[in-house]
Amino acid sequence: MALLAQVTLAAAALLFQGTAAQNATTCTVTAYTAVASAKASCTNIVLKDIAVPAQSVLDLTKLLTGTAVTFSGTTTFGYYPWEESLIQTSGTDIHINAEPGAVIDGNGPAWWDGQGSNGGGLKPDHFFQVSNALGNSVIEDLYIQNYPTHGIAVGGSDGLIIQRITMNNTLGNLPNNQSDGLAAGHNTDGIGVGTSSNILLRDSTILNQDDCVAVTSGDNITTRNFYCDGSHGLSIGSVGGKSSGNNVTNVYFYDSILKNASNGARIKTNYNTTGYVHNMVWSNITLENISDYGIDIQQDYLNGGPTGEPTNGVIIDGVTLENILGTVAGGGKGCYVLCGDGSCSNFVVGDVQVTGGSGDSCNYSDLCEAGA
Repeated sequence: MALLAQVTLAAAALLFQGTAAQNATTCTVTAYTAVASAKASCTNIVLKDIAVPAQSVLDLTKLLTGTAVTFSGTTTFGYYPWEESLIQTSGTDIHINAEPGAVIDGNGPAWWDGQGSNGGGLKPDHFFQVSNALGNSVIEDLYIQNYPTHGIAVGGSDGLIIQRITMNNTLGNLPNNQSDGLAAGHNTDGIGVGTSSNILLRDSTILNQDDCVAVTSGDNITTRNFYCDGSHGLSIGSVGGKSSGNNVTNVYFYDSILKNASNGARIKTNYNTTGYVHNMVWSNITLENISDYGIDIQQDYLNGGPTGEPTNGVIIDGVTLENILGTVAGGGKGCYVLCGDGSCSNFVVGDVQVTGGSGDSCNYSDLCEAGA
């Protein structure tokens, strides 16, 4: 028995040698195969130059309470056509961060085909899925590039702070041999929040091809000091017809810049569905070179394109638009509001100056006059 115990201990030592250096509850992990054992026993984990194999997930779920995870060096992901999120995390009072110069590279070009999650080959549903992040959890100081589709998705969380994140998908602006001349990256939302409460997003840069920030359901969600380039806007929705939640309340967008985007401030509710949108605020927002709508509130949304016929099953009650300044290019519109019959109410507009484009179109409120 003594010999067997010695052999077992020796084998365990070899497992960590060169892959995870452990000191009390601190582990430095240098091989993917050592991640599972590290998260089960350590509360301070450094992931150094981890290469996640194809058809594998960087599983950081069920972290021990108070665990800190630090990305170091370059984290990479092998290609496999599937819909699993490539990084998954959950826990209470967790802290996800990175050392200076660390890069998380999602290997997006291997999946990009110009269609995103709307078609083409199978792609990860999200790149970084944050579920049930509770207590005083923080995700900060990450540099993420070339993620396949939808970037950071937050669900079932309460009290989470996400700050000082850079998400750089500018390579996806270029076509590739699968995208038929279109931008190869598609549906590359920056940060999406659903079924969550008391979330703070701040001081971050998103360079992508879809919503910069999108809130689909939840309560008390604040976005502050974001720089967005190439996005579809700071968005609510789409809302309505979803099994995971159709109510969005108390959402605030402050002190942010949107450049070269299709939309600026945006609410999109799904055609012929039900839901509730209450107390949305956009304040101190700068727009530059917006192609479609500087301010866009529409109740005819379908993923394949708007119907042009708004429905009133999703109630929009309470929208504040203040200190929104900027320009719309070419054939775009400064303001576009298409509400269902009686489903929009209590809009407050102050100092909205969105110029350029081909005029405005509003069927509710005096927003068009204010934005002219």
